Amino acid sequence: MTADLNIGLTLGYWQKHTEDLTDTVLAAERLGYDSIFTAEAYGSDALTPLAWYGARTTRIKLGTAVAQVSARTPTATAMHAMTLDGLSGGRVILGVGVSGPQVVEGWYGQPFARPLARTREYIDVMRQVWAREAPVTSTGAQYPLPYPGGTGLGKPLKSIVHPVRPRIPVYLGAEGPRNVALAAEVADGWIPFFLDPGKVDAIYGDALAGRPAGFDIAAPVTTVVTDDLDTALLTAKMPLALYMGGMGAKDRNFHRDLIGRLGYAEAAERVQELFLAGRREEALRAVPDELADATSLLGPIERIKERIQLWRESPVTTILIGGVRDEPTLRALAEALRN
Repeated sequence: MTADLNIGLTLGYWQKHTEDLTDTVLAAERLGYDSIFTAEAYGSDALTPLAWYGARTTRIKLGTAVAQVSARTPTATAMHAMTLDGLSGGRVILGVGVSGPQVVEGWYGQPFARPLARTREYIDVMRQVWAREAPVTSTGAQYPLPYPGGTGLGKPLKSIVHPVRPRIPVYLGAEGPRNVALAAEVADGWIPFFLDPGKVDAIYGDALAGRPAGFDIAAPVTTVVTDDLDTALLTAKMPLALYMGGMGAKDRNFHRDLIGRLGYAEAAERVQELFLAGRREEALRAVPDELADATSLLGPIERIKERIQLWRESPVTTILIGGVRDEPTLRALAEALRN
């Protein structure tokens, strides 16, 4: 059980056009939100907006949920994070994740094999960069340093920059129990996806059992404040239908599998079938109301205030409000979480 939930804001990635959410970020900082998180898929990147927002704020933490592992080498990501952390006065939370084979191989042109081993090595290399205890080396098969081929002239190097913090917090975006267990073992926090607070212990209890003290579970939560619950449910179903149906291959979709673990395997298969057939509206309406409601915060503010208790009774430590942009609603949500 979490007595005091932190509250943050997830801004996601750009949808079609440039989205400058400076006003929303400034409002969140004024209202005492703990953090903002950006994301990336195969359009806008996660790090550049944080530099933009970080230059306009002074306190709020700057997180990625998530930066994709295959987009950059571990030393490049470490440099990005170290630079932004220095300029922002030590405010970065670096969330990383492997994405899926469609993006990794189709967009980045990188192999997807052995994602857990790749993630483990990635985090180890980044932490070596920040610690500056010795020149960075890696004997792993995924990210060997120095590179074992080529000219043979590569040598271990140490960052010329002394970071503001020798250990920047690393969170792992993870859906499967083995990935969650890896987060509990090697990371400082876990960023789940489509989380039902009432089922965290049942699904992930064993995976999270070894997490250290202070381990942050920062859950992005679609949030719609309205008196029209039916409309709110429909809004919450949109990302569920998209990720079950379109963010993965028919026979290998991690998001569909996640929904299956939540107890909706049959519905997930149906949503994917409709979505891939181009019947998007039917796919949307095939998402169960109970699933959309359980993984979101929907309805009038008093209903949301009641349902927050479910999150307090779970291992979640941070709620990342998703989909809210205006200051009055951000204020109402902050008050609901704090009372």
